This record gives sequence, C-alpha cells and structure tokens, in this order.
Amino acid sequence: MVAKTFQGLEDVLAEELRSLGALNVEPGKRMVSFEGNLEMLYKANLCCRTALRILKPIYKFIASDTDTLYAMVKEYDWSTILSPEKTFAIDTVAYSDEFTNSRFVTYRVKDAIADWFTDRYGAGKRPGVRLQDADVMINVHIAGDRVTLSLDSSGESLHKRGWREAQTEAPINEVLAAGIILMSGWRGDKPFVDPMCGSGTFLIEAAMIAANIHPGIYRQGFAFETWPDFDQDLFDTIYNDDSQERTPAFPIIGADMSPKAINIATRNVKRAGLAKYIDLKLKPLSQWTEAPSDGVIVTNPPYGERISADDMEGLYELIGSKLKSVFTGYHAWIIGYHIEHFNAIHLSPSVKVPLLNGSLECELREYVIFEGDYKSYRQAGNKLHRGDEKSAENDRNKDRSKRRPTDREWTGEARRKGMGGKIARGDSREKRRDDRPAFKRDDRHDFKHNDRFNRQQAEIDTPEVEPENPLYKRRNPKALSILKGKTPTLPPAEGPIMRPRRGWKKK
Repeated sequence: MVAKTFQGLEDVLAEELRSLGALNVEPGKRMVSFEGNLEMLYKANLCCRTALRILKPIYKFIASDTDTLYAMVKEYDWSTILSPEKTFAIDTVAYSDEFTNSRFVTYRVKDAIADWFTDRYGAGKRPGVRLQDADVMINVHIAGDRVTLSLDSSGESLHKRGWREAQTEAPINEVLAAGIILMSGWRGDKPFVDPMCGSGTFLIEAAMIAANIHPGIYRQGFAFETWPDFDQDLFDTIYNDDSQERTPAFPIIGADMSPKAINIATRNVKRAGLAKYIDLKLKPLSQWTEAPSDGVIVTNPPYGERISADDMEGLYELIGSKLKSVFTGYHAWIIGYHIEHFNAIHLSPSVKVPLLNGSLECELREYVIFEGDYKSYRQAGNKLHRGDEKSAENDRNKDRSKRRPTDREWTGEARRKGMGGKIARGDSREKRRDDRPAFKRDDRHDFKHNDRFNRQQAEIDTPEVEPENPLYKRRNPKALSILKGKTPTLPPAEGPIMRPRRGWKKK
C-alpha cells in the first residue's frame, strides 16, 4: 500500500506506520510505501495523523502512449471492484514526457473502464462517473512509462478530520499541524502552548495526541466501506477500541488577540469533545508574563500573506523577546515564510526543516530557550534537540554567513560602501529605518538561494547630487559618459551625405 503525505513529513508518517505494525515501510517523496493486511488498511486510515490518503495498488503495467494505456486498462477485470450500478471517480498524477496532459489520461482511463462494461453488459450498462462522493475512487500514477492504478481507500482527504466547525482566514492543515507536533517530539509529557492559536488546530491535534485519540473517529466514513470485501465487524472492532486512550497529564494552553479567533477555536474544541483538556484565553502575546515551566511552544504566526500585522518585524521581535523572558526552558517550534521575519527573532535555531504550507514554501525552526550562554548550557549536561551539538553549531555559523541580511544590515552595508561612513552606536532605530536604501525587494524568498539579494546589494551605488540644470533628469549619465573625449564619426567628404529620396531625380 501507499500512504501519501506532505513534503517533509515522510519520516514521521513512516514511524507512525511502523508503530501500527506495518511491514516493509519505505519512505519516498511525499509518500510512504508499506505492506499489511486488511486490518492494517483500516488502521492506517483511522489512526495515522500525518497521512493524506491510503492507496491500495491493484494493477501495474508499462505504456508509452495513450492508445497502449487504453488497451492495458481495458484488460483488467473491473467487475472485481465495480458494477454498472456504482459510480467511480479518477484522480491522475503524471510525471512523464509521454503523458503531459493528466486530464487526457483521465479521459482515456475512464473510456477504457466504461467500454469494458459496455462490451460485456450492452449499451448503457456501465458505472457512472461522479466527481464528488463516488462509490469507488481510482488513482492513476504515471512515472515515465510505468503506470500504477490504485484504489483510494480514504475517500475525502484524511486531513478533513470532521471536528472543524469553523475556521479563521488562514488555518493550518490538520495533517501538517499533527506532523509538526510529532516532529517536535512532544507526546503529552510536558506543557503545550500556542500563544497565537487562531482556530485552534495545533491545540486540538495536540490534545488528541496527548489523549491518544485516533484522528479518524470524527469522520462520517471512508471509501473502503463501499468495497466488496469490506469487513464491517473487523472495522467496528478497531473503531470502538478505546483501551489505549488516556487523560492528558499536562496543560494544553492556547491564546489569541482576536475575539473572533478565540470564538472559532472554542467552537472547534467543543465539537471535538476536548474542552476539558484545552485552556483557551483571549490574550495578546504582549500580555504574556508567565507560563508553565519546561514546556513546548508550537505556533504559526502571520506571514504577511493572507494574514498580516501592522508591523511584521515588530511582531517577530516581540516573539523573540517573549521567548527569552517568559518561556525559558522551552523548545519553541515556529513555522514561517520570510527569512527576515525569522531574523527579527534574534535567536539561533537548532533545527530547520523545509515544509510546504499550502502553496507556500515555508520553514519550520526550533529554538531551544535556555538561561545563560550556550557553553554553560552544554556544561550543565544539556543537549540540543538534534542530539549533535557540534553539527548544530556548525549549521548556525553557516546560517549566519549565508543568510539574507536584515534591513538594518542592508542599511549599514550601503553606508559603508556608498558613503564611506559608519553607523554610530548612538543612532536610534527610527533613524536607521529612515535611512534605508530605496530599492524594491521581492517579498517572496527562496530559502535555498540568496543570489538575487547579493546582486541587489552589489548594485547599490553612491548617491549622486543632482545639478540644478532642469534637463538633467532627462539625460542618461551612463550614456553620456561613453561619449566623453570622442568626436563624431562623419562619412567621406566626396559623394552625397544622404541617400536620394524615392522619386527624386538629380538635375
């Protein structure tokens, strides 16, 4: 079988599947392959927190063109999973030079299945196609010329748990939220805090992890319940087994400055039946003065995309300040989009993981908040999350040398290179902000490449003093400099300087 997930969560999902008893678990790109029986299929859908879909491959073959694809699909015995009275839907994913149009692939597969039934049962005797709520969902995966047809056992994506009653403007995906929490190592063994909780996704997923509640119990159904070999008794046994559930031993605390967000989070928490485990407060980050000791923070601050603050840099500076003053002893996991926002926290991360949040290429960073300096922290016998302190320290040094400069550093570099001066230590932050060089910066940042910013920095020239001549702005100084010291090149004296006009005759 194949469990699909988000980029960056493959190892977390693989560990989940191993803990459920899956065999031959192999992480891939946005997927994990594994083996198991029918019970394992049901458990994977019901219990995996980081899986989006569970696929069961049924047919594999080689095809180099759409005609071969059609012929091979038509060879399969479709009566084993479909009948003329049922409906089906097809989802196609193609990574191939031969099959560049996934929609056309979908049409050819659909035609082959329909024609298979028409050939055997007569005209009009074929299963119908339904885009939503189909009885059978078929996944077509093409890699080069290798084609795999699978049954989608999940139906709706597994991130749709069933507990969400309402949402804020930009809620984080439930699967991604659970994956981040599991990646942090938190299992309910210490306090959990989300000071910017929004609709409460992190809090609810954390409470389910701490109480060991299966995420699939809220759903109305799964696609495998319509399959011919569905074992109702086996599924009921798995679904109703709550012997491993427990009461969380540590507080789970959430807060937000928005009354609307807290209202939505409260409704979602109640719908999930977790109100007794989660403490919600209407409280801006600036008002945090204390927190339970030695906990974990997992939060998703605004990026400035769908949700923004009046002063994004100030917000992230406040996050860094509160981490150092209120959350000492914590491991803080923050997912963000712009590197300049991370830089405003003014803390060195111990872990950096690239993640996709929707269509945004984000990064998840862990900050270990300890008192004193790093040397004293190590001498006390403590370790960073990664377990390899030297490796983490080298990564931090590398990050300092290659990271994108902050606005303050851009300003200082421009002054030193362009004006030959230095920034006095007594300059106020407002003065520095006013003196920033005026150039357009692309807000979207690729964490892997900083060449664009290096080129922009190299192009900051010494400002010129404009002459009083009103025609100066219309001139091109670079073009004029090329002409300095040169005389015009004229044609030879003999013969006409201009070509004769059409229709003009020399007298």
